[in-house]
Amino acid sequence: MSVYKPQGSPYYQFDFEYRGHRFSGSTKRKARREAEAVERAEREKAKTRVEQVEAAKTSLRLDDVAQRYWEEIGQHHAGASNTERLIKYVIKFYGTDKLITEITGDDVAKLVAWRRKHHVPNTDRLIAPATVNDTVEQLRKLFTFMKHRGVRFDDEPKWRAYWLKEPQERVRELVGDEGDRLRAEMRDDYAPFFQFVHATGWRRKECITLKWSEVNWDTNRITKPGKRGKRETTVITSEVGSILEPLRGHHPEFVFTYRAERTRDGRIKGQRYPLTKEGVKTAWSRLRKRAGVTDFRFHDFRHDFGSKLLRETSNLKLVQKAMGHADLKTTSRYAHVLDEDVAAALERHAESRNQSRSGGLNIDEVSDKTA
Repeated sequence: MSVYKPQGSPYYQFDFEYRGHRFSGSTKRKARREAEAVERAEREKAKTRVEQVEAAKTSLRLDDVAQRYWEEIGQHHAGASNTERLIKYVIKFYGTDKLITEITGDDVAKLVAWRRKHHVPNTDRLIAPATVNDTVEQLRKLFTFMKHRGVRFDDEPKWRAYWLKEPQERVRELVGDEGDRLRAEMRDDYAPFFQFVHATGWRRKECITLKWSEVNWDTNRITKPGKRGKRETTVITSEVGSILEPLRGHHPEFVFTYRAERTRDGRIKGQRYPLTKEGVKTAWSRLRKRAGVTDFRFHDFRHDFGSKLLRETSNLKLVQKAMGHADLKTTSRYAHVLDEDVAAALERHAESRNQSRSGGLNIDEVSDKTA
C-alpha cells in the first residue's frame, strides 16, 4: 500500500498513479488500517475518473470545462460580465480540480445552501432566491455544454428539485398623473432615454448600450442582443422614430448620450458622452424625487408597458413577443389587467339576458288582445 505519514503530520497520506495520472492527498486518518481503506477507495475513484476522461476525450476538470464554455459561449453573451461572475461562484465552491461528472444532486444542494448565506454587496440583505437559482442554472448550463460534446452523465442532478421558490414579481403601473409628472421633470438630455424605455418596454441595459448600428431605418426595426443572449427586436413606431430622429449626429456610435455639465474627469462641459449605468441610476433617483413618484422602480417602466399593451390588445401572445419573454408564464403576470375585460363581458352578458327576458312572449298581453 502506498500510504505514509509525513513528518510533523498526524495523518497518513496516499500517493499513487493510474494510467499515467498521479493522485495524492491526505486520508485524514491517523490509523494505518483506516488510511489504507481510504486509499483503496481513492484508487476506485481514480479509476472511474480516468476512464471518464478517456471516454470523453476532453478534460472534465471543472476549471477546464468552465474555461472552454467561456471561450465558446459565455463571453459572447449580452450579459457576459454576469456569466463570468456566476462561473466564478461555481468554481469557488467546488474547486478547480473537481470533475464535472462527479457533481451529484447532494453537491448541488450544498451549493444552494452556500449561496443562500451570501449578502447583497454593501448591504445586510441576503441575496434573493432568484440570484441563488441563477448560480444553479449556470452549473446546469455547463452540464448541457458538455453533453452536447459527447460527455455522458450517469447521475445528473434533478435540477428543478434544487431551485428555490421565487416570490411573484409585483406589477406596478404608472397611475393618475404620475406619467405626466415624470415627463415634466425629465432633464432634457436624459428625456429621450426615459421616453424610449417607456415606449418600448426594453430593459435598462439594453437601452443604455443601444448603438446606431442596431437601428435599421430601412427595415424599420431595432435589433440587439438581450437577456441571456437572446435577440431583442422592436419596431420603429412613429413614437420611437420621433424620439430617435433628433438624436442622430449626437454620437457616432451610441444612441443615447448626456451633456457634460462641468469639465472634469476627462469630460468637457457642454460636450456629449454615452450614458453610463451609474449616471442613469443617479438621474432616475433625482427624477423620481422631483416628480414625487414613490414606490416606482426603474424596472416598473417595463411592467407599465406590458400592462397597458395587454389592456389595449387583450392578446397575451402579442405581449409576450413584444416583451421578448421566452415563456408565456412570464407574460401571464400581467393577466390581471384582463379582469376589467372579463367584468365588462359579464355585464354585457347580463344585459343581453335581461333583454331576452323582456322581449319574450307576455301571456297577459296576448290574452288581452284576444279577448
